[in-house]
Amino acid sequence: MHFKNIFKSLKNKDMLKRVMVIFGILVAYRFLAQIPVPMGDAATFKEAVTNLLDKSDFSSFLNMISGGGLASFSIILVGLSPYITSSIVVQLITKAIPSLEELSNDGEVGRRKINQWTRILTVPLAIIQSIAYIFILYQSTVAANVASDFTPTFGDWALSVTAMTAGSVILMWLGELITEQGIGNGISTLIFASIISQLPSMMGSLTARLAIIDEINLNLFGMEFPVQASIFWGFVVFALIMLIVIFILVKLNEAQRIITINYAKRVHGNSSYGGIKSILPIKLIAAGVIPVIFATAFLSLPALVGQVITTFDAENEIGQTLTTVFSAPSASNFATLYPDGITAQWFVYPALYFLLVFMFTYFYTSIIFNTKEIADNLQKQGGFIEGVRPGISTAKYLSKVVNHLDLFGALSLGFIAMLPFISDYIFILTTGSPLGLSISGTGLLIVVTVALENLRSIDSRALMVTYDDFGDELEN
Repeated sequence: MHFKNIFKSLKNKDMLKRVMVIFGILVAYRFLAQIPVPMGDAATFKEAVTNLLDKSDFSSFLNMISGGGLASFSIILVGLSPYITSSIVVQLITKAIPSLEELSNDGEVGRRKINQWTRILTVPLAIIQSIAYIFILYQSTVAANVASDFTPTFGDWALSVTAMTAGSVILMWLGELITEQGIGNGISTLIFASIISQLPSMMGSLTARLAIIDEINLNLFGMEFPVQASIFWGFVVFALIMLIVIFILVKLNEAQRIITINYAKRVHGNSSYGGIKSILPIKLIAAGVIPVIFATAFLSLPALVGQVITTFDAENEIGQTLTTVFSAPSASNFATLYPDGITAQWFVYPALYFLLVFMFTYFYTSIIFNTKEIADNLQKQGGFIEGVRPGISTAKYLSKVVNHLDLFGALSLGFIAMLPFISDYIFILTTGSPLGLSISGTGLLIVVTVALENLRSIDSRALMVTYDDFGDELEN
């Protein structure tokens, strides 16, 4: 990273404007997270949300990626989940139907049509999820006998669902505005900001736990500190493990295969062109964090359906099965879902999660790295890979390389996504209860990957902005 160029590029009006626009969008996003849903007493529903967060691991994840929107019962409660689900559905349909695949490869016009269909599908999905969450939360308040004096009318339902749908559509729009600035993916940036916004409360909770004095205070370098020794050393070990995981994530995210491209020498009149070499870098994990987000969103739907069914009929076996199977094992639900300890069912969610991350890595890489298109462009420009014939042979060679990289990359990404479950399994065997880092591990993976991607985008644009200054320095 050229941090010197990044700071220098901020003197450019266009670059500064792009950065300030993104900053303003993130501030607006945080304001939206504080606007409550117009549905009865907000405090009453916040109590229901607290109960829901304790019962559902996915609800905790939804609260995290919505920047606390679920916990505060705000209009962005549904968040970006409908847009992510819509993107998965449209991309799957595009790959399945040849005519749509041709349309997606038909330049900017085709991509705009695909994006428009994604936006249109987002609206009904947002309406369905809004109705489901409002219904689940209201029934939770009724079951807890805290909303006996409030019965929502059809107008209340319509207003609440409209507000939540509008919040989801606004988030989709804000994400696209960030993407248009050319500094990272907007949707990923909003999720990144959501997770980061939860850090102050997490640090506050940790500080409060450290400040609780028990009989054993921390003795360090001959001095006593008014903190719990066990929690302090546990935090130190945890921090070291997190640093190691971050280091591995950075290395995997930056790893790439370099392919040398030769350009044939051409003579036109008295001038000659080509005869040079270039490189084609292929990232180990070209899909980035998208497979993890897709896998989580995909697994959330059965759990949501199960919660709706059990809200109608608590004894319904289908609803109970969906809720149990598609709820990630965590510290909050382990005692309830697995009273007899680890059973075969405990491994179902982690196995499905790993499989989906693995599959989506291959799927999304095939979308963003079209080997046939790259081979055709190289052939048109007179470029070739040494020992490989241009055209179809080059496309097959690139496909083989990408598939090999995807195999290792998908396994690595899946293993990293599994680390929290592995740690839970170890703690269950040793202490009888999980550590409960499933969400933290997913959040860490998203934060590191998105931060690196955005830094790379900022670095590239900064080099473009400061290119003339760089040339002047070389001349001097």
